[in-house]
Amino acid sequence: MSRISLLAVCGSLRASSSNRTLLQAAAALAPADVTVRLSEHLAALPHFNPDLDGDARPAAAEAWRRAVGSADGLLLSTPEYAHGLPGAFKNGLDWLVSDPALLHKPIAIWNVSARGTYAQASLVEILRTMSTRIVEAAGVTLPLLDQPLQPAALTGTPAIRDMLRDALDALVRSIREARAEQP
Repeated sequence: MSRISLLAVCGSLRASSSNRTLLQAAAALAPADVTVRLSEHLAALPHFNPDLDGDARPAAAEAWRRAVGSADGLLLSTPEYAHGLPGAFKNGLDWLVSDPALLHKPIAIWNVSARGTYAQASLVEILRTMSTRIVEAAGVTLPLLDQPLQPAALTGTPAIRDMLRDALDALVRSIREARAEQP
């Protein structure tokens, strides 16, 4: 079986973000044939400007597109700010609009709290507009509202660990099925 490469993208730039911790737990729980890389690209991106999206595209935007394009699937986790997506996260998505890197890409959306419904709905709408493939069975919403988190606490809690593993398995299965359908 060939390896699967997942790019984990945290919508928050905070170093101690609970969403980042959730993605770190995913990396720790990934099966042996799955690599989960945590993206650090969003902080380096300039504000999206269509005038910059030509032949002389900023190096940070090129690196971001390459990272997304080379991944077999994406694992996204983002907080909600003022009933919307964080600006840096939306900016990252904007840099992908005119690029095929995200086209039909399998995506799992994870959330640490059921409280972020507006951001979640916005993200789903944006991703559908961008012609991605949201893998519903790989989505996770944890009941961890306002709790300080550590990856070991998530991976060490059987119910949470099982939920995350099941979600990862669903995303990997979706990627493998899509590969099998290709000529």
